[in-house]
Amino acid sequence: MEYVIEMLNIRKEFGNFVANDNITLQLEKGEIHALLGENGAGKSTLMNVLFGLYQPEGGEIRVRGKKVDISNPNVANDLGIGMVHQHFMLVENFSVTENIILGSEPTKMGVTNKKDAAQKVAKLSEQYGLNVDPYAIIEDISVGMQQRVEILKTLYRGAEILIFDEPTASLTPQEITELIQIMKRLIAEGKSIILITHKLKEIMDVSDRVTVIRKGQGIGTVTTAETNPNELAALMVGRQVTFKTEKGPAHPTEETLTVQDLVVEDYRGIAKVKNLNLTVRKGEIVGIAGIDGNGQSELIEAITGLRKVKSGKVLIHGKDVTGMKPRKVTESGVGHIPQDRHKHGLVLDFPIGHNIALQTYYTAPISKSEIMDYNKITEKAQQIIKDFDVRTQGPHEPARALSGGNQQKAIIGREVDRNPDLLIAALPTRGLDVGAIEFIHSRLIEQRDNGKAVLLISFELDEVMNVSDRIAVIHDGEIVDVVIPEETTEQQLGLLMAGHADKDKKGGKHRVE
Repeated sequence: MEYVIEMLNIRKEFGNFVANDNITLQLEKGEIHALLGENGAGKSTLMNVLFGLYQPEGGEIRVRGKKVDISNPNVANDLGIGMVHQHFMLVENFSVTENIILGSEPTKMGVTNKKDAAQKVAKLSEQYGLNVDPYAIIEDISVGMQQRVEILKTLYRGAEILIFDEPTASLTPQEITELIQIMKRLIAEGKSIILITHKLKEIMDVSDRVTVIRKGQGIGTVTTAETNPNELAALMVGRQVTFKTEKGPAHPTEETLTVQDLVVEDYRGIAKVKNLNLTVRKGEIVGIAGIDGNGQSELIEAITGLRKVKSGKVLIHGKDVTGMKPRKVTESGVGHIPQDRHKHGLVLDFPIGHNIALQTYYTAPISKSEIMDYNKITEKAQQIIKDFDVRTQGPHEPARALSGGNQQKAIIGREVDRNPDLLIAALPTRGLDVGAIEFIHSRLIEQRDNGKAVLLISFELDEVMNVSDRIAVIHDGEIVDVVIPEETTEQQLGLLMAGHADKDKKGGKHRVE
C-alpha cells in the first residue's frame, strides 16, 4: 500500500487542553479520504499540523514514506501539500491572478509579470475544469467561484496533496455538485485529497475511506463502501442520531412579522428585493428556500436594520420598525442568527463570554447603573456554553480560537436564550455536525411550540423541508410561491427556486411548470 501522507500518533496540546490525542491518519495515493468528527473534535487542528500552521507535541509525519518536519506552510508547499481553508484567504479588491500569485510573484527584469501569471492561471483553470476568469475581481465573483480561486492557489504552487476544510459550508446545492466533480477530476489527474466535512451524504458520494475522530481521539478508519450514514453518525457522536426532525403540527395565531411591498437595493443601487410580501405568525416556522444570491441576504439585513430599505415596510406585532437601528429592532423582540457569523455575529478578538453578552450587556442583571458585572457575564456565558454544548476552554477564550461550528453554537445560544418573539435563523446549521444539527432543529421547534415565530433561511433543501411549516420560495428578489412541505417534493421546490413558476389566473396561486 502506497501512502502519500502518514500522520502517526499525532499529539497537539494548547496549554492543558489536548486537541489531538495520538491520532493516526494515512492517505493513499489517488484517494479522497474524509476526516469526520463533531465540532471541536480536532479535525482542523490535525490538518493545521499537517500544513505547518501548528507544531505537534508528539508523533511523526511521513510524506511519501519519508519522515518530515513541517515547520511552516512554505515547507508544506514545497512538499506538495496545499490547503483550501474554510474561510477564504483572499484580498477582495485584488484580481484572481493577483490573489493566486501573492507571495510567489513571477518577475521579469525585476517587475511582476502578471500577463504570464494570468496565462498560467487560465491554463490550470482549463485543465481542471474550474472555469475561472484570471482577470475577475474577487469581490465581484460568487462564493463558489472564490473557492475555485483557492483551489487554483494550491495548484499554482504545485500541490499534489490537497486538504479541503469544510469546502461546502457556504455553497449552494449546485455549487456543491460542481465541487464534487472538480474533486473527482483532481483525483483523475493524479492528486490525493483529504476532505473535512460534516455532511454525511457528501462523504458517501465522494470519499473512498473515512477516518473518524471524537473529542480529540481517533475512533478508527472505515471504507466508505462498507459503511452507511447511520453508522458514521454513531461513530462520530457516540450515540444513535435521528435524521428525521420530529415535530407535531403547528398552531399559528396572529402575525408577528409582516413585510409589505419591500424593495431593497445592493451597494450598486440594483434592486435585490422587489416588492416582496411575507408574513410569519406566532407558533410557526416559515422557511425561505432559494438559490443563493436571489435576495435572501438583503431581505434579512433589511428586516434586522443592517441595510437601508428603499421602499415598503417591516412590521413587528403591527409596529413599523422599517429603517430602525439594529439595537432598536432587537429590542422590539427580534433575535438574529446571522448568515455571516464573523461579520455580523461575533467580535473575534473578544472572549467568547463577552460575545455571548453582546445583546444584553447594557441590561439587568448584567448591567446596573451603567456598570457591567463581569461575574454575571461569566455566569451567563457558562450557562449557555453548557446548555448548547459549546466546546471551549471557558468563557475567557477568544472567539476566534473556537471552531466554526462552536462559534455558531455560541451565537445560537445567545439568541435563543433571549427568547425573542421572532427568531430569524439564517443558515443556522452551517458548519455543524449531525448531532448539533439535530439539537438546533429541536430548539427551533421548541421556540415555535412556545408560541414564537421563526423565520428560517437555508440552502439545504432537506433542512427547509423537515423543519418548516410553510416554505416561501424566493427567486430574483420575489416570493414566487408559498407551499406546504408535506404537499411538495424537493423536485418541485427546485423548479420553483429556478424560476419555473406560472400564475394560475383562476386561483391566483403559482403552479410548477
